[in-house]
Amino acid sequence: MKLYCWEKYQENYTMLFKNRTIAGQILAGELADYTNRSDVIVLALPRGGVPVAFEVAKALNAPLDVLVVRKLGVPEQEELAMGAIASGGVRIINEHIVNLVNISEDTIARVAAQEERELERRERLYRGDRPFPNLEKRIVILVDDGLATGATMWAAVASVRRQHPAKIVIGVPVAASATCQELQVAVDEIVCAATPDPFYSVGLWYEDFPQTTDDQVRELLTKAQTSHQPLTLT
Repeated sequence: MKLYCWEKYQENYTMLFKNRTIAGQILAGELADYTNRSDVIVLALPRGGVPVAFEVAKALNAPLDVLVVRKLGVPEQEELAMGAIASGGVRIINEHIVNLVNISEDTIARVAAQEERELERRERLYRGDRPFPNLEKRIVILVDDGLATGATMWAAVASVRRQHPAKIVIGVPVAASATCQELQVAVDEIVCAATPDPFYSVGLWYEDFPQTTDDQVRELLTKAQTSHQPLTLT
């Protein structure tokens, strides 16, 4: 496993990415070794990961798709993740949080069912009748706009792993250092452009961090599909 945290973006921890587009362009530069390879696919974690991943996919000349994930938030403390779910029936539970907050199995099931409905809604909205791409023997680059606890990324990795890819790479503009270290054991490579300490939250490191809408996700996916030039050689 390889872990890259780029020092040139860590010299000034007050640095902010202007927006997700610029962050994606910076991240793409650090993933340049994967440019023009027919076995590479970029999977974005929607919604905020899609604008970042769009720039990565465009720079690498790789296809772009989405892997829908949903955090399982602790009731009345939704920002605290007790787990996550992902496409393909994957469910990851953080037993430490569950035990710490004393969350019952019924509560987990209720929250998971609610988030499963939203996951299915987004799958239909973003993909329609288009099937999920075949990831077997491919290099899969998972992209989000940042990693805090990493709960959704763990679920994404588990979902991708089921399809037996050749390699799993995580790419994010900004992340908590501890989260990068933890995820390192689950993938072949992880690229974090910045790992500020203290971290606080993903949004803190962007000047402009609006919520990405469903319409924006669909627009970027359509644009990526029409502009990608398929390759036949690696």
